[in-house]
Amino acid sequence: MTKGQAEAKISEAVSKFEIEFMGRGPKQIKTVIIQDLIIVRLKGFLSQSEQKLAENSQGVELLKKVRVTLFESARSYLEALIKEIIEVDVISTHSDVSTKTGEKIIVITISENLEDGFGK
Repeated sequence: MTKGQAEAKISEAVSKFEIEFMGRGPKQIKTVIIQDLIIVRLKGFLSQSEQKLAENSQGVELLKKVRVTLFESARSYLEALIKEIIEVDVISTHSDVSTKTGEKIIVITISENLEDGFGK
């Protein structure tokens, strides 16, 4: 598998995860593998009601709490999906949502430098 193929498969898995566990998938998704990091950037994943909720500070706080709770409760499933694709152990997964831009970033640290395995 090439680096591009791995990145595409991870994007597909994260999109599937977002649909199944978070309620809807992103409009755009991009995955980048950099050594022992996998960075996934999702755009356009907030629903209209979530966008409306994010119009004030209390709504932003509530939205982030709900999103973090949902993500944390399903994290092990996402990590298993990623491990199945890359065949490397996942060390940790970090996620944050920008209610201002409607983006979400997921950073996954893994136990090996994946780029070395692809050959350049």
